[in-house]
Amino acid sequence: MNRPSFVYVTYIATTPEKLWTALTDGKFTQEYWGGRVVESDWKPGSPVFFRTTNGAPDLVRAKVIEIEPPSRLVMSWTHEIAPGEPLPPASRVTFEIDRAGPVNVKLTVVHEEFEPGSEVNEGLRNGWPAILSSLKSLLETGEALDISKRWAKAGN
Repeated sequence: MNRPSFVYVTYIATTPEKLWTALTDGKFTQEYWGGRVVESDWKPGSPVFFRTTNGAPDLVRAKVIEIEPPSRLVMSWTHEIAPGEPLPPASRVTFEIDRAGPVNVKLTVVHEEFEPGSEVNEGLRNGWPAILSSLKSLLETGEALDISKRWAKAGN
């Protein structure tokens, strides 16, 4: 059975190193990822935590599969749909960072290996564009998008 994939490409006026830091440092993720602070030791096999600062439970379950700073990060990924319900099968998220000239980078995010028609499919198609647009805004203007701030207040 073919499993769907989601691909998102954006160009950001920043350096690969700054983008890498924004993806892997909780001080940055908190700004654009709906208040979530990412934590890991960033070694293959290590868990990646997405902690909320408002006390809401951490619903994402991720693990580092592959890491090549500042150009590639691959994680297994699952998300608790509702507290106490069984986790969906893990999917895979890949972040590829490539130079796109002297002052720009190309960020490609591929989320794959999830079940067709699943709630994961619907959620990521709404979530990734908002998160990555907010990341781009933060790096280029110093300010994340308002949607990230609203998610943080709502505890999403």
